[in-house]
Order: sequence, then structure tokens, then C-alpha cells
Amino acid sequence: MRDKFRKICMIAGAALIFAALCLCLYNISEDRTAEKRSQASLSELRSLIGKKPSAEQASTDTSAENDLFAEYEEPTEAEMPTIVIDNTGYCGYLRISELGLELPVINDFSYDALDIAPCRYSGSAETDDLVIAAHNFSSHFGRLDRLSDGSEIIFFDCGGNAYQYHIISIEEINGGAPGEMLSKDNSQWDLTLFTCTLSGKSRITVRAKRS
Repeated sequence: MRDKFRKICMIAGAALIFAALCLCLYNISEDRTAEKRSQASLSELRSLIGKKPSAEQASTDTSAENDLFAEYEEPTEAEMPTIVIDNTGYCGYLRISELGLELPVINDFSYDALDIAPCRYSGSAETDDLVIAAHNFSSHFGRLDRLSDGSEIIFFDCGGNAYQYHIISIEEINGGAPGEMLSKDNSQWDLTLFTCTLSGKSRITVRAKRS
């Protein structure tokens, strides 16, 4: 009986290890795919910025009922110039030198779009209330918690303008409080970047001030 129980435990343990390995490999694959897609878009976006931006906006699906970001889905009110690449509208790109990241930013927030690149969740660089969300892929926002206070972030919009920021705080916000992401009249920050924690219950949130 003991030998039989031991064998069952060994088989169950091996199955769990195999499942964990498969999940790990899947996550790595998703990360690499996202990196390739975002960098391809970035290359084209950089070559097009400075030319006349398209007024066309990409249509995206916002029906992600089971997504960890679902409660955050709401239309953005501010307008920004965009450039359309492969039917997706981009409002610019981010440079985070401390992490060695340069990423395109999709203008309209949706779950499907987050698989490609970070998305503008709300606001505008011009009105100092820009909020950008991304998945926690290591090639996207997965290393936000490694940033240091005072580090520089630059956002380049599709009109050819560069907005420089320095980080003033990094915090973890409850996932059930999406309103905390938005800038208010008395907010000390002008830019917010956020992503899910590994558990999906909270959001790593970076606040930055215009330099």
C-alpha cells in the first residue's frame, strides 16, 4: 500500500512539474513574440514620425471579459496624433533608458492590443495626464519595479515632440481601484505607467513628473 501511494505521489509530482515547465515555456514564448511584434512596429513608427500623421484610428476589440485588465477598460477622452501601422493606431513611443527599453505605444487600449505593445489607457502628454498600461512581459513593463526614483522616461509623440519625465514614485495599487491610476487636479505626477503583478491582484505603478 505504501509503495502504491508513493508511486501515485511521484506521478502527481512529475505531472505538476511538467505542467509548470509547460507554463514557463509558454510565458517565455509569449514574451518573445510580444518583443518581436513591438520592435517591428517601433522600427516602422520611428521612420514615420515627422511625416504627416494619419487621422485614421484603428478599430480594436474591447470585450475582454476575463482579462485581468478588464475593469480598466474605458474610452480615453484626450486626443493625440496617431500613425496607423498594420491597422493599429500608435500615438508615439517610450524610451526608458535605465531598463534599456524603447517601446511603441498603441493609442487605443484593449486586451488584444496589449499583446502587441503598451497602450494609452487615458490622457495625453500635452495635458500632463498620460497613463500607459502594458503586460508584465520582461520585454514590456515586467521590470517597472526595478526603476529608481529620479530615473528618466521620454515619450515621443507622433507629432515629433519629445516629453521628458523623471520618476517621483513607484507604488503597488490594488487591482480593484482603477480610478487610482488617473491623474487628478492636485496630482503631483504628469505620467503614469502600470502593469499587473504576477498574481494579477495588484498593479505596479510608476509616477513621473515632467522635467
